[in-house]
Amino acid sequence: MNPGMDADIFDAFMEQLHRYVRERLIPAEDQLETLGRVPDDILAEMKDMGLFGVTMPEAYGGAGMNISQYIAFVQAIGYAAPAYRSILSINIGMVCKAIVGSGTEAQKAHWLPKLAGGAIAAFGLTEPDSGSDSAAMKTRAVRDGNGYVLNGTKRYITNAPFADVILVMARTNAEALPKNGHVSAFLVPRDTPGVTIGSPDAKMGQAGSQIADVILEDVHVDGDALLGGEEGIGFRAAMQSLDNGRLSVAGASVGYAQRMLDCGLQYALERKAFGEPIANFQLIQAMLADSKAEIYAAECMLRDACARADRGEKIIIEAAATKMFASEMCGRVADRVVQIHGGAGYLKEYLAERFYRDCRIYRIYEGTTQIQQLVIAKNMLREAAA
Repeated sequence: MNPGMDADIFDAFMEQLHRYVRERLIPAEDQLETLGRVPDDILAEMKDMGLFGVTMPEAYGGAGMNISQYIAFVQAIGYAAPAYRSILSINIGMVCKAIVGSGTEAQKAHWLPKLAGGAIAAFGLTEPDSGSDSAAMKTRAVRDGNGYVLNGTKRYITNAPFADVILVMARTNAEALPKNGHVSAFLVPRDTPGVTIGSPDAKMGQAGSQIADVILEDVHVDGDALLGGEEGIGFRAAMQSLDNGRLSVAGASVGYAQRMLDCGLQYALERKAFGEPIANFQLIQAMLADSKAEIYAAECMLRDACARADRGEKIIIEAAATKMFASEMCGRVADRVVQIHGGAGYLKEYLAERFYRDCRIYRIYEGTTQIQQLVIAKNMLREAAA
């Protein structure tokens, strides 16, 4: 059982975080949209508050949160614009997990304090022709003396334009091996010669979060860049990190859905039609009630999956199911909130329009809904055959 942070300290931290989200992050959302990134002063504050290291072990300068505490943190941050969570979550939910779970002691000592202090990480798995299909991965890592030379392109990489380090998945064997043993992981500083970052992609929503291609051309890394000092464990590390990533997306979905519902409820109380607030109309109430029930259901799934993870249980099915349900739920809440606003919900001057665009990616992040369905079913069949 992972006890995480002291309960009293965690409660005090969360109280401060809720205030920070409402008093600082939400008021800065328009600036974030205009800049296309998290404002520098906000980013500096987040680093000073230790938000980049909440899951790092205390021995490496972090706060040592367990999974349940981390997802509560994500849910709180997720109430504000998604870009705030996005810049943090790759560090604390994915790259940190990979290094803590699979890294060498030297890698932990070198990278975890840097990441806890605010160095920004990116997670390089997806490629132009492959995402969840590791057999189609084309990025290669070829031995060169005591190190490796990497060549390939990674696509849709969050934080790539300003990352300090990229965890790159690459083939170390030309053949597809059992259990994805042909995939290894490498910790590659962004300023390594041969690493090029493409222009940030223009997106439907989440203007403050930047994604871009990562191009690797004859990138030489030393042998100590190989995660765990062992070939063939990259995909396993990635999948273990994805369990955390999927819970993070689920937590963000719940947090943002609550923000949307609060906005929809406030609008329904203020907007009048036929001489009374539209909140008095039963079909408006039905949309509010359905949204509340679904948010509650997703919260319950999150608590259960996180508790299982903290007990050391494998949560492949639970993480996939929670991410699938919560992200789909978030989309339904967004749709209802636009509907509650009526024509106003289609206008940029109302938050409902931004909400609708921002949350659409949650059904795609860390594996689409359809990938989650395959993960759930495949593991159900595997368990049934055991």
